[in-house]
Amino acid sequence: MKHHLCKDLATNRPIKVLVVGAGGTGSQVITALAQMNHALRSLDHHGLDVTVVDDDTVSEANVGRQWFFKSDIGQFKADVLVNRINMTLGTRWKASACKISASHRVDDQIVIGCVDTRQARYNIMRAMEEGCSGLSYWLDFGNRSHDGQVILGQVSHARRKTNPDSKLPHVGELFPEIIDPKIVDKDEGPSCSLAEALTKQSLFINRTLVSHGMAMLWELLHTGVIEHHGVFVNLKTGKTNALDVDPKAWERFGYGKAKKRIRIRKKQAELA
Repeated sequence: MKHHLCKDLATNRPIKVLVVGAGGTGSQVITALAQMNHALRSLDHHGLDVTVVDDDTVSEANVGRQWFFKSDIGQFKADVLVNRINMTLGTRWKASACKISASHRVDDQIVIGCVDTRQARYNIMRAMEEGCSGLSYWLDFGNRSHDGQVILGQVSHARRKTNPDSKLPHVGELFPEIIDPKIVDKDEGPSCSLAEALTKQSLFINRTLVSHGMAMLWELLHTGVIEHHGVFVNLKTGKTNALDVDPKAWERFGYGKAKKRIRIRKKQAELA
């Protein structure tokens, strides 16, 4: 099967993109978006109107693993990255030193999640469900030390009763546990040095996932069609598996079953 780009994105104005998180994955995503914006405009497309949100500041441990330098230490990550792109490419992208909460109303056409907690993912989903008017794309990146996944899905308004069969399930519908704040993961805290950070996470896992995810998004925006909407990567084994646009593939994760959908919605209502 194939998924076709929503007609709402084929307009005569820039596509509104929200990036949540500007760390290991987010800094790579923002740089890739700058390349994508330049390429789209060279093809007579109106490009991207990007906003980046992250309330974290650059630390010593970020230098070398993320797109930051020693001169950036102490500054807000979102400000550093957006200002750098605006100055070099002449864009007018925006940065905000804040977090997305479940009470926000996010109406951007594409939301890219570069977060590492279940609560943060839940907040993104709820903010999109309250803010989107039609179907908005949610590109979610998630990784552990040597493996991870990127899933492109679509979110509809919370009060919308039905969705078209062409809707792509988002990461929270395929993996309900990934948006459940009640599940507590081990919190190792921030790393104090680059060497310590590298004991927790492979140097290139973020970049590898971003390459797959942004290539997928580029294909959708450039050609209007994709045949897969997710990728699973394992750097230890060297294996990469695609998630096809295929209801049979989604059923293996429990998506499409009425009882599963009802349980997910009830859980969301309880957490709201």
